[in-house]
Amino acid sequence: MSAHCMLTGAQPGFGNRISHSHRRTSRRFDPNIQTKRYWLPSEGRHVRLRLSTKGIKTVDVIGVEAAVARIRARGVKV
Repeated sequence: MSAHCMLTGAQPGFGNRISHSHRRTSRRFDPNIQTKRYWLPSEGRHVRLRLSTKGIKTVDVIGVEAAVARIRARGVKV
């Protein structure tokens, strides 16, 4: 659950690490998750969101109110 975006739902991807001898071992591609603190004017408080960098750009475009509404619609507590 740690590498998970609250807004976009981005999760780790899985694949193989391939060595020089072409041996394959399992690996994880984690999304770039950042913790951001936003002011939520409607509730008069700050909210701390765990977002991927794409999620941060989405909040910049649609606004924090709409982003929190989308997060709550997914069933995540904010």
